[in-house]
Amino acid sequence: MSTPPALPFSKTRRSHGLLFLSGELPLSPDGSVPEGIAAQTALTLARIEATLQGEGLGLADVVSITAYLVDATDFAEFNRVYAAAFGEPRPVRTTVRADLVLPGARLELTAIAALPS
Repeated sequence: MSTPPALPFSKTRRSHGLLFLSGELPLSPDGSVPEGIAAQTALTLARIEATLQGEGLGLADVVSITAYLVDATDFAEFNRVYAAAFGEPRPVRTTVRADLVLPGARLELTAIAALPS
């Protein structure tokens, strides 16, 4: 098995008391993309949570999310799954419609989390 090529960006970056996370896609460990926006949202948020945990943080530390949706008709279902993942105060969020590079992906999320003082 060959090693995949290194990507030209960092998965996370700490700066000025914040942790910046690169875009996360709904990619399962086996390389597949689940069907439907609800499953893709849950998986993508779980991937973000795992990255945060690796940095000693959690979803409660997220202060900002940028959501890229392929189809605006997915917005309500995306919102339902997203809202269940975050307590109060919820992160600020920007949502835009976008064309994504991963075939079958219906969303991509980026996040910024606050580091402990």
